[in-house]
Amino acid sequence: MEMLLCLLHTETDGSLARTGLEVVGAARELAAALGAGFDVGLFGAEVGGAADVLANCGAHRQLAAAAPELAQARYATDAAAAEALAQESGATIVLAPHTSRFARVLPGVAFRLGGRVDTHVTGLALADGSLSLTRGYYRQRMEAVLSRGERPWVVLLEPGCGPAWAGPAGRGAVEAVSLSLPAPRTSVEGFLAPVADQQTIRPEADLLFVAGAGWTKPQADGKVHAQEGETLILDFLRLTRASLGGSKSLVDLAGEGQTVLRFMTHLNQVGQTGSTPRHPKGLSTCCHGEEPHTVGWRFIGERRAINRDPSCGWTRGKADVVYVADAFAVMARVNALLEERLGAAGR
Repeated sequence: MEMLLCLLHTETDGSLARTGLEVVGAARELAAALGAGFDVGLFGAEVGGAADVLANCGAHRQLAAAAPELAQARYATDAAAAEALAQESGATIVLAPHTSRFARVLPGVAFRLGGRVDTHVTGLALADGSLSLTRGYYRQRMEAVLSRGERPWVVLLEPGCGPAWAGPAGRGAVEAVSLSLPAPRTSVEGFLAPVADQQTIRPEADLLFVAGAGWTKPQADGKVHAQEGETLILDFLRLTRASLGGSKSLVDLAGEGQTVLRFMTHLNQVGQTGSTPRHPKGLSTCCHGEEPHTVGWRFIGERRAINRDPSCGWTRGKADVVYVADAFAVMARVNALLEERLGAAGR
């Protein structure tokens, strides 16, 4: 009989990220379908608050590995904590969020446990009573269904693939797991990050705004209005707290010596060689719906686009709604309406 472990790490403030709560929701559903139980395994500098959040999630046990050395991501300490939690649980299936921290560590942990690992998983299902999973290959162009007989099976779930667990908090009954951690060989001096208004990549945002190369091309008057476009886009991001994406054709312009949006980098790229975001809604502007770009949009819940060309690629089933209009004029009007609404609401 299968036994599940939902493996999570806390953030630097002791909280749980949404990605972790999504895995808890997936573990609950899978355990119910298998008729099995599941444990929660937490590690970090302090796990009491996270355990309280998950007190009523339905886990049989809440296992915890807490130590100051686990405050920061390090392979040696993270691997030791994850291995200890998995061994204490005795789980045959270990579910974890596909965070950068876990992606570095859990393949090695699976090797230590004598098991197997699959990353970038986008879905879980039961087929004839056994677990199968789905994941994409070739930048999400192909989707595969996999199953394994080896155990333990470590599975890293991509963010946004399911609803986050949102039950009531309580008092978590934590079982401490003994640890033998290696002495850290590195130290964290601090963090360098842009101020909030300069941050354009927001994974938790409800809306993804994608800018295409059309923003830097000649407009209806035959002139380029890149600076005006920058202002419109940044004002929209400021008013909506949306996340910013860019098509490959746009982010590549900087290397070709052409006019660019100065705040756009390859980190914002969405598509075949970029990210595959999973925001509830998406708005694409001045894009042509080329396949490498839309591959990255497969997991957006509701997709809309603005383009002056009525024959653009977005009209061929790649967006739910296409507005045939000038993106400059539309976004200027949208920003004005947002300013009025926020002003009336006192921001």
